[in-house]
Amino acid sequence: MENGTIMNRPTSLSYLLALILIVASCAPADKEITPLPGPLTEEHILEHVRVLASDEFGGRTPGTVFEEMTVEYITEKMQQYGLEPGMPDGSFTQAVPLMGQSTTRSEISWVSETTETIHPEFMDDFMAWPAHVQETVSVDGAELVYVGYGIEAPEQGWDDFKGTDVAGKVLVFKNYNPVTYADRFEGGNRLYYGRWTYKFEQAIEKGALGALIIHTDETAGYGWDVVRNSWSLERIFVFDEEGHDTSFEGWLTHNESRRLFELAGLNLEEQLNAAEQLDFEPVTLEGVTLNLALEAEYRDIEGQNVVGKLPGTDLSDEAVVFSAHHDHLGIGTPVDGDSIFNGAWDNASGVSMLLNLARLYSIDPDEIRRSLYFVTVTAEESGLLGSGYFAENPPIPQGNISANINLDATNIFGRTKDMVAIGYGRSDIDPILKEVADLMGRTIKPDQRPEQGLYYRSDHFSFARQGIPALYPSPGVEFIDKPDSYNDEVAAIRSRIYHTVHDRLEDWWDLSGAVEDLTLIYEVSRRIANEDERRQWTPGDEFEQARLDAIERLSP
Repeated sequence: MENGTIMNRPTSLSYLLALILIVASCAPADKEITPLPGPLTEEHILEHVRVLASDEFGGRTPGTVFEEMTVEYITEKMQQYGLEPGMPDGSFTQAVPLMGQSTTRSEISWVSETTETIHPEFMDDFMAWPAHVQETVSVDGAELVYVGYGIEAPEQGWDDFKGTDVAGKVLVFKNYNPVTYADRFEGGNRLYYGRWTYKFEQAIEKGALGALIIHTDETAGYGWDVVRNSWSLERIFVFDEEGHDTSFEGWLTHNESRRLFELAGLNLEEQLNAAEQLDFEPVTLEGVTLNLALEAEYRDIEGQNVVGKLPGTDLSDEAVVFSAHHDHLGIGTPVDGDSIFNGAWDNASGVSMLLNLARLYSIDPDEIRRSLYFVTVTAEESGLLGSGYFAENPPIPQGNISANINLDATNIFGRTKDMVAIGYGRSDIDPILKEVADLMGRTIKPDQRPEQGLYYRSDHFSFARQGIPALYPSPGVEFIDKPDSYNDEVAAIRSRIYHTVHDRLEDWWDLSGAVEDLTLIYEVSRRIANEDERRQWTPGDEFEQARLDAIERLSP
């Protein structure tokens, strides 16, 4: 998010009306599905997952020998499929300058005027780390201020700060964004305002000393284990010479947050509910201060994006970009003797889908008008860093990129009647998607979990921020020949394996649905690559102006 602000997104009704207008104004669409130019089977997808998600590849942490192995493997396959180097310097790789931070000491204590000092346990009760490249951070007697959601959104008529000066204070945030107003925040869907990145950005903008986010399973969309696993490992970020105004960032468990608020004579649940009100004002946690000691070590990291290209024909100066992140969480604390975060589903499966698209397109490239870029990116798990760097520094101007199609966490659960499109209705990609699905006897559904804010959580968001219309196809929910309880089973499995050592290739994987999904994606992307017009955002979308700006920059 640029400068801590985000433009308003239209209401669902206005999206629907705009989408109807787009469909009505489209030129007649192809009425037949182009046969795939080559074979596509479950084995084709499994081939790459077996390699990338093996223990040998060590969880594919950026800047390690395991990423080097990953990049070498992907590059080798791209060359095998006849792709050209995608970078202007004739290389298959784009270096991404990163820095790694390992927190070696993390201690917090609540100092109360009325009770003894309390020492929460690192990882079990809280996570905290230096906000920039400080090797040590020491805080003594800092004042804590609860700022609700910490949102300033003029277009939503929302301001949690009400002019309060919080510089030099430790800000405590409620996760998510307001959910109780039909006319605000899309009726309670998670927007960028509800992302943890926004909270930390707000703390920086306000000159706060530190930032702590209250975790609940409901407001985060995942359990505490995900927080602990994600932030206890090496933290990777893009180095910023200008630094931060904040000294530290972190999370508190629900229980630890309750204990902190009780020390201040406050009821946590009442305060969380108060954050839903328009008249909310920051609340100082009276009688409690924070002491903190952090130590961290750093290393320079050169992450690598892999970029392969198939040149187009008469529109070769324009492109469609396919993306999938090749990184995962690496090696961590053993669980039942297993310490490798293999990342088979997230996201060796997406990389395999991308490589199979490259293979299929390379069979008959003369039929494609726009150039096709196949990009696997680094450091997605650290905050979409690799895709952000690529989208800001692409091999061709952003205005000439017709669309991005992002592949993340493939359907490993079997065939479905439908496909879910995250952000459905936001661009004129969606009428093409619907047309193709209809021809294939399938349906397209919008995001089934809008409260999760998935549109802001994968690499397509990096392209969208640069104005590039982006499609994030996601597995469907209407499973074929499965019992009614199957969706609950799928949800339980996804929750169990997400960002854990349990995300590994298993015998029960069923990629029959992935084959059908990729067939649909191939046809949609082929049409996008061959149509005369570049894709555009739905009028009024928050990224529309960035698109217009990108196209304007093309003018001499």
